[in-house]
Amino acid sequence: MASRPGFLTDWPWAPLGSFKYLVLAPLVIDSIYSYAALRYHDKLLVVALMLWRIVHSQAWISFSRYRTAKGTKRIVNKSIEFEQVDRERTWDDQIIFNTLVVYLVKAYVIGNTPVPFWRLDGVVLTVLLHTGPVEFTYYWFHRALHHHYLYSRYHSHHHSSIVTEPITSVVHPFAEHIGYTLILGIPLVTTLLCGTVSVASLFLYLTYIDFMNNLGHCNFEFIPKTFFSLFPPLKFLCYTPSFHSLHHTQFRTNYSLFMPMYDYIYGTNDKCSDSLYESSLEKEEEKPDAIHLTHLTSLDSIYHLRLGFASFSSHPLSSRCYILLMRPFTLVISFILTSFSSRTFVFERNRFRDLTIHSHLLPKFSSHYISQQCKESINKMIETAIIEADKRGVKVMSLGLLNQGEELNGYGEMYLRKHPKLKIRIVDGSSLAAEVVVHSIPVGTREVLFRGKITKVARAIVTSLCQNGIKVMMLCEEEHCMLAGYLGGHCKENLVLTTDYSPMIWLVGDGLSKEEQKMATKGTRFLPFSQFPPTQLRKDCFYHTTPAMIIPDSAQNIDSCENWLGRRVMSAWRVGGIVHALEGWEEHECGLDGPVVNPPRVWEAALRNGFKPLVLPSLETKGLSSGY
Repeated sequence: MASRPGFLTDWPWAPLGSFKYLVLAPLVIDSIYSYAALRYHDKLLVVALMLWRIVHSQAWISFSRYRTAKGTKRIVNKSIEFEQVDRERTWDDQIIFNTLVVYLVKAYVIGNTPVPFWRLDGVVLTVLLHTGPVEFTYYWFHRALHHHYLYSRYHSHHHSSIVTEPITSVVHPFAEHIGYTLILGIPLVTTLLCGTVSVASLFLYLTYIDFMNNLGHCNFEFIPKTFFSLFPPLKFLCYTPSFHSLHHTQFRTNYSLFMPMYDYIYGTNDKCSDSLYESSLEKEEEKPDAIHLTHLTSLDSIYHLRLGFASFSSHPLSSRCYILLMRPFTLVISFILTSFSSRTFVFERNRFRDLTIHSHLLPKFSSHYISQQCKESINKMIETAIIEADKRGVKVMSLGLLNQGEELNGYGEMYLRKHPKLKIRIVDGSSLAAEVVVHSIPVGTREVLFRGKITKVARAIVTSLCQNGIKVMMLCEEEHCMLAGYLGGHCKENLVLTTDYSPMIWLVGDGLSKEEQKMATKGTRFLPFSQFPPTQLRKDCFYHTTPAMIIPDSAQNIDSCENWLGRRVMSAWRVGGIVHALEGWEEHECGLDGPVVNPPRVWEAALRNGFKPLVLPSLETKGLSSGY
């Protein structure tokens, strides 16, 4: 929002929120009817143009976020936070607006007159009109927007983003977009009046505008030196990402649309343009201090990745009804991603004090970890990622979600056995995950009910509780035998096999059934110790999140949510790896048979580094404290 919002700041369909595309429903229905009944395809092309522009822009968003996460040729090395993501979630409003304008022109101006697919004279005229009137008019309009009166009411909204992304290019108040539409529409209106308009000129011109807009705001240098050395005058006809980036950092220079010639003519070009361009091209890929290796969960999780839909990834993973409409596209993308990608890749970059933390994605879904054939390829990808990170001098690799499965690789121990000379430290984060669960139990608790698959985290939790005199009630005899054997004679009397469902604190993991949840007493608190949350069946009970912690305020470049967790919350397994790197610990934390790394020490180190425990809201409202 601008500092002093002016007239027509909000878009007309803003009250519709996520359902704003409903304003295009009549258009789409009419287009389909025209084609089906009359074999009239021009209106359908308007819909196709809209879809193409959305896909084109999304491709730029994903590519830009990938490149800036790697660090190669990055221009501005500052962070993007949730505030900017929320502000820029309206980036597609201009596509809706332009679609309506084009459709209305077609329906009420052109009418049923067929529009030719190609006319060379129309394309040439479009190029000339853009180079002349459009660029000239935009330059002065842009300079006017930087006058304090218009800047405070409109353009400051766009300039709130110092670090730009492709979607930043089209985030403006509604009134400002009306002005841009009038200016950029000059070639299309002129060719229409001259009778030289064509489908190709419309598609190519709008694609050119989108491409250059996204290019100028992508925050990594894209154009090689040879592009300008082969034909030096191109410097005045095509801007670079670094050229426009200076406009967002210096504000009073580099006003041009896509062609910098008017900045050079009127003396508003930034003197640092050439040096920033060259220095950006020389930046190499960034070496992280630690890497967190995770994977996809559900099919829809591809949209919640930071490389996916920005507005989705900034909120916890959840089911959205309109995502179902995209299921065919989802299946295609998922097939391509999992079938043709055999390596992990970076998708997020964060800063914690002086450390750079990368998140890497193993392109497999949770369902792939069941298949034995898939397990072999997954282990190979993890092993390759560890070896490559070790060669690059990365200090810590934490294994997230199912990448540390006992059946898969024995909590990472397989890689240490195969490569005993690894300098990189492998961390499964079990110590911190166990401590997070233990400290979520309300003070004064005397008994808890345990139900779920026995894991390394489960063993650590039960051991800690039994040592401190808390009875752990077990519903499953098999699970009781496994934990009793693990405890041996140490505090074994606090591990009790029962059929009583009355305890108000349930420690739950994978394997908790719906029938068992139904047996819980009203008001029961479910505390998961598993990687994945249980299905929430009971509205009269309270469900804690999976083990996680709130990250410190000093953490930078946090603009997406980790799966189902809230904003600025990270899983305990991921935090465990970060703490390991922050503390500079030299030991590994992986393997089932190896000792869990002093859980109290890990917990105290996490708190010392600014991480905070999550508290179940119901406990606070009922006046119960937590923190065992």
